[in-house]
Amino acid sequence: MKINEIKSIIKDFENSNLQVLEFESNDVKLKLSKNKNEEVTRLNEPQAHKEVKEVVSLSEIKEPNLPKSVIKSPLVGTFYESSTPNGKPFVSVGQEVKKGQVVCIVEAMKIMNEITSPVDGKIESVNFKNGDVIGFNDALFTLV
Repeated sequence: MKINEIKSIIKDFENSNLQVLEFESNDVKLKLSKNKNEEVTRLNEPQAHKEVKEVVSLSEIKEPNLPKSVIKSPLVGTFYESSTPNGKPFVSVGQEVKKGQVVCIVEAMKIMNEITSPVDGKIESVNFKNGDVIGFNDALFTLV
C-alpha cells in the first residue's frame, strides 16, 4: 500500500461520522480513532521505500507549552506559504490576521487546501518552511 492511499483513507475518515476505523491489508495495519482513550497507529515514512509503525496512546501525548493561539493543520500534506512558487506569502511574522483569513495552503493528493485562521491575532512564528511535509494537527503558526 502506498502512502497516498493511506492519506486518502485518513482524509475520508476525518470527514466521516465514524468514530473508529480499523483497516488491515497484507503490508499495513491501520487503526484510527476519534475517541481520546483509544490507541492510534501512526505511519511515518522516513525514507521513500520504508514505513515505520509507531503506536501512541493519546493519553500519553502532552502538548508543549503552546502560546495563547495556534493554527494547526487539519490534514497531512505539503505546506505552501503562498499561492504561487514565487508569490508573496499569505502571512508573515508580526502581521495581524483576522478570523477566516487564508494563512497558507496545504497540498494533499494534488488538491490545494486553503488553511484559514480560526481566531484574530498577530503572527508570532511560522513553524514550517515552504515545501515542508506536515502532519495532521501540526502547529503551523503561533499567534499572540
